[in-house]
Amino acid sequence: MLRRKDTLKDDGEQPFIAHLVELRDRLIRSILVVALLFGGLSFWANDLYALLAGPLTRHLPPGAQMIAIGVASPFMAPLKLTLFVALVLGVPYLLYQAWAFIAPGLYQHEKKLALPLLVASIVLFYGGMAFAYFVVFPLIFQFMVTTAPKGVAVMTDINQYMDFVLTLFIAFGVSFQVPIATILLVVSGLVTRESIADKRPYAIVFAFVIGAVLTPPDVVSQTLMAVPIWILFELGLIFSRLFVKDTVP
Repeated sequence: MLRRKDTLKDDGEQPFIAHLVELRDRLIRSILVVALLFGGLSFWANDLYALLAGPLTRHLPPGAQMIAIGVASPFMAPLKLTLFVALVLGVPYLLYQAWAFIAPGLYQHEKKLALPLLVASIVLFYGGMAFAYFVVFPLIFQFMVTTAPKGVAVMTDINQYMDFVLTLFIAFGVSFQVPIATILLVVSGLVTRESIADKRPYAIVFAFVIGAVLTPPDVVSQTLMAVPIWILFELGLIFSRLFVKDTVP
Protein backbone atom coordinates (compact mmCIF):
# COMPACT_ATOMS: atom_id res chain seq x y z
CA MET A 1 0.00 0.00 0.00
CA LEU A 2 2.81 2.37 0.86
CA ARG A 3 4.48 1.52 -2.40
CA ARG A 4 1.27 2.32 -4.28
CA LYS A 5 0.94 5.70 -2.53
CA ASP A 6 4.52 6.52 -3.39
CA THR A 7 3.83 5.67 -7.02
CA LEU A 8 0.77 7.92 -7.15
CA LYS A 9 2.73 10.71 -5.54
CA ASP A 10 5.54 10.34 -8.05
CA ASP A 11 3.05 10.30 -10.95
CA GLY A 12 1.55 13.54 -9.69
CA GLU A 13 4.92 15.20 -9.33
CA GLN A 14 6.25 14.19 -12.74
CA PRO A 15 3.97 16.40 -14.87
CA PHE A 16 4.68 19.37 -12.59
CA ILE A 17 8.44 18.83 -12.82
CA ALA A 18 8.18 18.34 -16.58
CA HIS A 19 6.38 21.69 -16.89
CA LEU A 20 9.06 23.40 -14.82
CA VAL A 21 11.79 21.91 -17.01
CA GLU A 22 9.98 23.03 -20.16
CA LEU A 23 9.48 26.51 -18.72
CA ARG A 24 13.16 26.72 -17.82
CA ASP A 25 14.21 25.64 -21.32
CA ARG A 26 11.94 28.19 -22.98
CA LEU A 27 13.19 30.97 -20.70
CA ILE A 28 16.79 30.05 -21.52
CA ARG A 29 16.02 30.11 -25.25
CA SER A 30 14.35 33.49 -24.93
CA ILE A 31 17.28 34.97 -23.01
CA LEU A 32 19.73 33.56 -25.55
CA VAL A 33 17.82 35.08 -28.47
CA VAL A 34 17.72 38.51 -26.80
CA ALA A 35 21.41 38.21 -25.93
CA LEU A 36 22.30 37.30 -29.52
CA LEU A 37 20.26 40.22 -30.85
CA PHE A 38 21.92 42.54 -28.35
CA GLY A 39 25.39 41.28 -29.25
CA GLY A 40 24.78 41.71 -32.96
CA LEU A 41 23.17 45.14 -32.65
CA SER A 42 25.80 46.47 -30.25
CA PHE A 43 28.14 47.11 -33.19
CA TRP A 44 25.64 49.72 -34.41
CA ALA A 45 24.73 51.13 -30.98
CA ASN A 46 25.76 54.68 -31.86
CA ASP A 47 23.93 54.51 -35.18
CA LEU A 48 20.79 53.33 -33.39
CA TYR A 49 20.99 56.25 -31.01
CA ALA A 50 21.49 58.68 -33.89
CA LEU A 51 18.37 57.22 -35.49
CA LEU A 52 16.44 57.60 -32.23
CA ALA A 53 17.60 61.19 -31.81
CA GLY A 54 16.63 62.12 -35.38
CA PRO A 55 13.15 63.49 -34.58
CA LEU A 56 14.74 65.94 -32.13
CA THR A 57 18.00 66.86 -33.86
CA ARG A 58 16.19 67.69 -37.10
CA HIS A 59 14.33 70.47 -35.29
CA LEU A 60 17.19 71.88 -33.21
CA PRO A 61 18.42 75.37 -34.11
CA PRO A 62 21.60 75.56 -36.24
CA GLY A 63 24.65 74.79 -34.13
CA ALA A 64 22.64 73.22 -31.29
CA GLN A 65 23.34 69.64 -30.25
CA MET A 66 22.57 67.09 -27.57
CA ILE A 67 24.78 66.85 -24.48
CA ALA A 68 25.95 64.12 -22.10
CA ILE A 69 25.94 65.12 -18.43
CA GLY A 70 27.09 61.80 -16.98
CA VAL A 71 30.68 60.63 -17.45
CA ALA A 72 29.63 57.23 -18.79
CA SER A 73 26.53 58.47 -20.64
CA PRO A 74 28.10 58.50 -24.13
CA PHE A 75 28.89 54.81 -23.70
CA MET A 76 25.96 53.55 -21.61
CA ALA A 77 23.05 55.36 -23.29
CA PRO A 78 23.54 53.71 -26.72
CA LEU A 79 23.96 50.29 -25.05
CA LYS A 80 20.76 50.73 -23.05
CA LEU A 81 18.97 51.65 -26.24
CA THR A 82 20.44 48.60 -27.99
CA LEU A 83 19.13 46.33 -25.23
CA PHE A 84 15.68 47.88 -25.60
CA VAL A 85 15.78 47.36 -29.38
CA ALA A 86 16.87 43.74 -28.88
CA LEU A 87 13.91 43.15 -26.55
CA VAL A 88 11.49 44.78 -28.98
CA LEU A 89 12.79 42.79 -31.95
CA GLY A 90 12.64 39.63 -29.86
CA VAL A 91 8.99 40.12 -28.88
CA PRO A 92 7.60 37.76 -31.57
CA TYR A 93 9.95 34.96 -30.49
CA LEU A 94 9.30 35.60 -26.80
CA LEU A 95 5.54 35.47 -27.34
CA TYR A 96 5.95 32.34 -29.47
CA GLN A 97 7.72 30.63 -26.57
CA ALA A 98 4.93 31.72 -24.21
CA TRP A 99 2.32 30.48 -26.70
CA ALA A 100 4.07 27.13 -27.19
CA PHE A 101 4.10 26.67 -23.40
CA ILE A 102 0.42 27.40 -22.74
CA ALA A 103 -1.13 26.20 -26.04
CA PRO A 104 -1.20 22.47 -25.12
CA GLY A 105 -3.49 23.30 -22.19
CA LEU A 106 -6.03 25.20 -24.31
CA TYR A 107 -9.13 23.87 -26.04
CA GLN A 108 -9.36 24.06 -29.81
CA HIS A 109 -11.83 26.96 -29.80
CA GLU A 110 -9.57 28.83 -27.36
CA LYS A 111 -6.60 28.36 -29.66
CA LYS A 112 -8.69 29.56 -32.58
CA LEU A 113 -9.45 32.76 -30.69
CA ALA A 114 -6.12 33.36 -28.97
CA LEU A 115 -3.75 32.93 -31.93
CA PRO A 116 -5.12 35.71 -34.18
CA LEU A 117 -5.42 38.01 -31.17
CA LEU A 118 -1.79 37.30 -30.29
CA VAL A 119 -0.62 38.10 -33.82
CA ALA A 120 -2.79 41.23 -33.92
CA SER A 121 -1.39 42.32 -30.56
CA ILE A 122 2.18 42.13 -31.88
CA VAL A 123 1.27 44.08 -35.03
CA LEU A 124 -0.54 46.75 -33.00
CA PHE A 125 2.38 47.07 -30.59
CA TYR A 126 4.81 47.69 -33.44
CA GLY A 127 2.26 49.95 -35.10
CA GLY A 128 1.98 52.06 -31.96
CA MET A 129 5.74 52.48 -31.76
CA ALA A 130 5.96 53.36 -35.47
CA PHE A 131 3.16 55.92 -35.06
CA ALA A 132 5.04 57.47 -32.13
CA TYR A 133 8.32 57.73 -34.06
CA PHE A 134 7.06 58.94 -37.43
CA VAL A 135 4.07 61.07 -36.39
CA VAL A 136 4.16 62.01 -32.72
CA PHE A 137 7.87 62.67 -32.10
CA PRO A 138 8.38 65.17 -34.96
CA LEU A 139 5.32 67.16 -33.90
CA ILE A 140 6.18 67.09 -30.19
CA PHE A 141 9.81 68.15 -30.62
CA GLN A 142 9.00 70.79 -33.19
CA PHE A 143 6.43 72.22 -30.79
CA MET A 144 8.84 72.12 -27.85
CA VAL A 145 11.74 73.69 -29.73
CA THR A 146 9.68 76.47 -31.30
CA THR A 147 8.01 77.37 -28.00
CA ALA A 148 11.27 77.66 -26.05
CA PRO A 149 11.63 81.13 -24.44
CA LYS A 150 13.88 83.59 -26.18
CA GLY A 151 17.49 83.26 -25.06
CA VAL A 152 17.06 79.62 -23.94
CA ALA A 153 19.34 77.16 -25.75
CA VAL A 154 17.66 73.79 -26.29
CA MET A 155 20.35 71.24 -25.34
CA THR A 156 18.90 67.93 -24.15
CA ASP A 157 20.85 65.33 -22.16
CA ILE A 158 21.07 62.06 -24.06
CA ASN A 159 19.94 59.94 -21.09
CA GLN A 160 16.93 62.12 -20.32
CA TYR A 161 15.96 62.17 -23.97
CA MET A 162 16.25 58.40 -24.25
CA ASP A 163 14.16 57.80 -21.12
CA PHE A 164 11.51 60.21 -22.40
CA VAL A 165 11.35 58.62 -25.85
CA LEU A 166 11.36 55.01 -24.64
CA THR A 167 8.55 55.81 -22.21
CA LEU A 168 6.49 57.17 -25.08
CA PHE A 169 7.34 54.14 -27.22
CA ILE A 170 6.00 51.80 -24.54
CA ALA A 171 3.00 54.04 -23.85
CA PHE A 172 1.92 54.09 -27.49
CA GLY A 173 2.64 50.39 -27.95
CA VAL A 174 0.45 49.54 -24.97
CA SER A 175 -2.28 52.06 -25.83
CA PHE A 176 -2.60 50.49 -29.28
CA GLN A 177 -3.79 47.30 -27.54
CA VAL A 178 -7.21 48.89 -27.00
CA PRO A 179 -8.90 46.84 -29.79
CA ILE A 180 -7.59 43.62 -28.23
CA ALA A 181 -8.91 44.62 -24.80
CA THR A 182 -12.28 45.55 -26.30
CA ILE A 183 -12.56 42.25 -28.17
CA LEU A 184 -11.61 40.24 -25.07
CA LEU A 185 -14.21 42.03 -22.96
CA VAL A 186 -16.93 41.30 -25.51
CA VAL A 187 -15.89 37.71 -26.22
CA SER A 188 -15.59 36.86 -22.52
CA GLY A 189 -19.17 37.94 -22.00
CA LEU A 190 -18.31 40.51 -19.33
CA VAL A 191 -19.93 43.18 -21.48
CA THR A 192 -21.84 43.38 -24.74
CA ARG A 193 -21.03 45.41 -27.83
CA GLU A 194 -24.15 47.45 -27.23
CA SER A 195 -23.24 48.30 -23.64
CA ILE A 196 -19.72 49.38 -24.64
CA ALA A 197 -21.07 51.43 -27.55
CA ASP A 198 -23.46 53.21 -25.18
CA LYS A 199 -20.47 54.20 -23.03
CA ARG A 200 -18.63 55.78 -25.97
CA PRO A 201 -18.57 59.28 -24.39
CA TYR A 202 -16.87 57.84 -21.30
CA ALA A 203 -14.38 56.01 -23.53
CA ILE A 204 -13.48 59.26 -25.29
CA VAL A 205 -12.94 61.05 -21.98
CA PHE A 206 -10.87 58.10 -20.73
CA ALA A 207 -8.74 58.26 -23.90
CA PHE A 208 -7.91 61.91 -23.24
CA VAL A 209 -7.18 61.14 -19.58
CA ILE A 210 -4.74 58.42 -20.66
CA GLY A 211 -3.19 60.84 -23.14
CA ALA A 212 -2.76 63.44 -20.40
CA VAL A 213 -1.15 60.95 -18.01
CA LEU A 214 1.21 59.18 -20.41
CA THR A 215 2.39 62.08 -22.54
CA PRO A 216 4.12 65.42 -21.88
CA PRO A 217 1.93 68.26 -20.58
CA ASP A 218 1.06 69.77 -23.93
CA VAL A 219 -2.14 69.59 -25.96
CA VAL A 220 -0.44 68.31 -29.11
CA SER A 221 1.00 65.09 -27.69
CA GLN A 222 -2.08 64.42 -25.55
CA THR A 223 -4.34 64.71 -28.57
CA LEU A 224 -2.03 62.58 -30.71
CA MET A 225 -2.43 59.75 -28.22
CA ALA A 226 -6.10 60.24 -27.33
CA VAL A 227 -7.47 60.32 -30.88
CA PRO A 228 -5.81 57.03 -31.98
CA ILE A 229 -7.05 55.36 -28.78
CA TRP A 230 -10.58 56.46 -29.62
CA ILE A 231 -10.25 55.20 -33.22
CA LEU A 232 -8.81 51.89 -32.03
CA PHE A 233 -11.69 51.56 -29.57
CA GLU A 234 -14.13 51.87 -32.46
CA LEU A 235 -12.16 49.31 -34.47
CA GLY A 236 -12.30 46.94 -31.51
CA LEU A 237 -16.09 47.19 -31.52
CA ILE A 238 -16.20 46.48 -35.25
CA PHE A 239 -13.90 43.46 -35.16
CA SER A 240 -15.52 42.05 -32.02
CA ARG A 241 -18.50 41.16 -34.23
CA LEU A 242 -16.37 38.64 -36.09
CA PHE A 243 -15.04 36.94 -32.95
CA VAL A 244 -18.37 36.84 -31.17
CA LYS A 245 -20.00 35.39 -34.25
CA ASP A 246 -17.35 32.68 -34.38
CA THR A 247 -17.74 31.80 -30.72
CA VAL A 248 -21.56 31.58 -30.68
CA PRO A 249 -22.60 27.90 -30.86
